[in-house]
Amino acid sequence: MHELAITQSVVDMVVERTAGRRVGLVRLDVGALSGVVPDAMQFCYELLIDGTSLEGSTLVIEQTPGAAHCRTCGQDFALDDLILLCPCGSADVDLVAGRELRVLSVELEVESCA
Repeated sequence: MHELAITQSVVDMVVERTAGRRVGLVRLDVGALSGVVPDAMQFCYELLIDGTSLEGSTLVIEQTPGAAHCRTCGQDFALDDLILLCPCGSADVDLVAGRELRVLSVELEVESCA
């Protein structure tokens, strides 16, 4: 399950970049063609945040659908899998969306001055 290693990298990066401040929400963009299973990543996140500044935070995963552009006919089309074949029959296509894996935003918790 490579989601564990990927999620560990995300958690480590957010912890490092937020310098120990409490995190309330982490929003990710995971492409539908990235090979990452969002539910598995969610499960791993819950395991990995214990004892970190992300403990108690929420992970929100937005999934970008796959899309490609055909260099033969100029058509843009949706992709449900990595079979890069245009409806016109051409395999001369550019993958333009769906392989993303990026942190979109991190929301820090507001600390009270009590």
